[in-house]
Parts: sequence; structure tokens; C-alpha cells
Amino acid sequence: MFKSEYLNRVYEGLAARNAHEPEFLQAVREVFESLEPVVAARPEIEKNGIIERIVEPERIVNFRVSWVDDAGKVQVNRGWRIQFNSAIGPYKGGLRLHPSVNQSIIKFLGFEQIFKNSLTGLPMGGGKGGSDFDPKGKSDNEIMRFCQSFMTELQRHIGPDTDVPAGDIGTGAREIGYMFGQYKRLRNEFTGVLTGKGLSYGGSLARTEATGYGVCYYMKEMLADMGESFEGKKVVISGSGNVAIYACQKATQLGGKVIAMSDSNGYIVDENGIDYKVMQEIKEVKRARIKTYLDYVPTAKYVEGCRGIWSVACDIALPCATQNELNGDEAKTLIANGVKAVAEGANMPSTPEAVEAFQAAGVKFGPAKAANAGGVATSGLEMSQNSQRLSWTFDEVDAKLHDIMVNIYKSCKDAAARYGMEGNLVAGANIAGFEKVCDAMLWQGIAY
Repeated sequence: MFKSEYLNRVYEGLAARNAHEPEFLQAVREVFESLEPVVAARPEIEKNGIIERIVEPERIVNFRVSWVDDAGKVQVNRGWRIQFNSAIGPYKGGLRLHPSVNQSIIKFLGFEQIFKNSLTGLPMGGGKGGSDFDPKGKSDNEIMRFCQSFMTELQRHIGPDTDVPAGDIGTGAREIGYMFGQYKRLRNEFTGVLTGKGLSYGGSLARTEATGYGVCYYMKEMLADMGESFEGKKVVISGSGNVAIYACQKATQLGGKVIAMSDSNGYIVDENGIDYKVMQEIKEVKRARIKTYLDYVPTAKYVEGCRGIWSVACDIALPCATQNELNGDEAKTLIANGVKAVAEGANMPSTPEAVEAFQAAGVKFGPAKAANAGGVATSGLEMSQNSQRLSWTFDEVDAKLHDIMVNIYKSCKDAAARYGMEGNLVAGANIAGFEKVCDAMLWQGIAY
């Protein structure tokens, strides 16, 4: 599988022990492919067992979450917190609430988070958590009771200098608020233990917009290297959550025309350019399905089935929905329709076959661990504000976010060139993220 005997040996052992965790193994494979030249050039990596250690979480916490629904019936879900690597800082990563959540998905997300957090330049380790609880269709009181039960166990394992969770799919400002309130009640302390908080109790301006803005800032740098810009480009964005909505806003502000967006039911096409304010109204205020867009813009078109969005011809594609949403055949359709650049706003939304197709066709490709790092970067900025008991303006946070994304792009580009893979941003992101963590682990000995 790999040219490196060392990487092969580690991966084979990992696959044997985790055969039931395909998402996690997929994430590890993708990183290992990039690290071959690094391992060859740095024998101390094998000597000190860095690879063996970095693929094993420092800690996995799996727990029962019991709560009572509005009918008075006891419900039981499973909860996880995977603290993957703390070599460069406290664990940092979101809490995903979705029925698809299992240990493989949380491990893949936590593993990716190690390198993503490293790329931001901020002192944050990698972690992830969540539950197979589905917030959809639940009342506010049911969600509150679930969140309180979830935090009653989680609070034993987190803290502002230990592990700082955040939001993810299914975990928005409402859920973070309920969790923070329960943590404060149980611990009798007011600390920056969670990010993505409301502005009235320690949240950061620009946090909601950060991942969507960040993916566009990263894409702007990609396009600049091609002698291009967003100006006049047709953009397709999958998803319609926070990431997609604010990617739509920023892409529009940068001169692009977003012509298609989706949700799990289907997608809309608006050749005149999607109105992001309408999308905000539908998704953030009404919490309605994307088909509702036609009530505001009757000239738009709605198509059942979300996967068809990749058949819409565009210059720029931003997959911002979920993992493995864009496969090899869909990538080939985008290529045939003239796509110039792709940047991932979701976590690992492109399958390995899709990434390979884009790279083979010369399509500029920005991987998730770099392109969607804006969210966790701004979470890190929220941690800084909490530690200092300060609150920065929207423009201050946005300017810092922009600088971080520019630096991430430069780090990816430089790392790829340093190891003879010029232009390969996937390899560059993995290498740049890995080397910082690797060096910290070497300095700290086998404790990490």
C-alpha cells in the first residue's frame, strides 16, 4: 500500500485492530500517503514510534446518556469524547449530535483535528466528541434535558486548560448554551470551557461565520496562485448549514455568483445568484427545508435528491455538507463541466476517488483540514478572549481569521514544495500539520 515499510507495518496493525472503523482508517490512509517522504527523511520518527503513537488516541471516553422525553419516557443515547493528541495544547474539537455518530466517525474527526488545529498556528491539540442523539424534531425542553445529561458525564473530562469542546453538526448556539449552563452549575465556575457560546456570556463575534468565511479566504489564495479571483465565477455549495450559508455570503461579497445550494432532501439552482439573506431566514430563523427558497424566489429551481447538485456546471465547488458526499463519478462530472477549483468546507467530504480525479485533471484542490480550519481557528480566538476577559470586535476577529487562513495556505504550499510535491495541497496540509505535532512529541518524550 505504501512505499514505506514502516508505514505499512503501522497501518496493517491499525487496520487489524480497527477493522470496523472505515472512516477512521480512510483518514489515516490519506495522511500516511502524504507522510512517506517525511518518514524517509527523518529516521527519528520511526525510532521514537511517532506514527504508532499519533494514530492511537490518548483517551477514549464512551458513556451512556439517559434523558426523559416530553411524554415522560426514558430515552438512552451513547456519548463519546475522544481526546486524541495534546502535544501542542489542550484538546480542541466539536461535539456532533447526529444519528450517524459512532466511534469510527468520532475517531476520524478527532484524528483530522490534530492536524487542522496544528495548521492554525494556535496552541490546540486534537479531540472530538458527540452522540447518536438527533436534535431534529425534538422540543427545546427535550434538547435541554439531553444536553444536561450529556454534560453531567462530560464535565468530568474537560476544562479550559484540558479539553475545550465546541459545536459541530447538530450542536449550535442553543445546545452549547444548555451544556455550558450545566457545566457551570456542576463545577461552580465560569470559564471558557466551551466555544461557540452566545455573545452575552463569552462568545466571540464572527464565530458563526468563521468556517464559511475561512473556506472562501483559503479559496481566494488558491485562485490568486492561478492568476484568478472569485470575480464573475459560478460557485456551487453543498449544504445549507452555518458553513454553507456563510460561504455563500463571503463568496458573493468576493464577487462570485453562488448558483446552487442543498440540504438532505434536495437542492436549489438560482442562476441569478442565491440570496444568502433568504437562506439565513429559511435555515436560521424558520429552520425550514431548502425548498422553501422558492417561496421567496419563485424563479429558482428545486430538484429532489441532494447528490445531483454536483451535476450543476460551475467554476468553483465548495462541498460543505458532510463526509464522503462527493464521489469519484461526481468529481468527473464537475471536471467535465469545467470546474477550476475545489475547497472542502465540510470534514472529508470528498472520497479518495474524487480527490484523485481532481488532482489527475489538474483541478486545484484544497483539503478540509486546511480549508475548513477557520471555525476552529476562531474557536481558538474565543479561548484567547475568554482567558484575557476581553471581547474583540467583529472586524478584529475577521482580520485575524483572514491572516490565519492566508498563513495556512502558505504553510501547505511551502510544505508540499519542500518535499517535492509542488501544488499538492493535500500533501502539504498533512505534512505541515504533522511536523509541528511531531516535533512537540519528540521534545516531550514518550509521555505523549
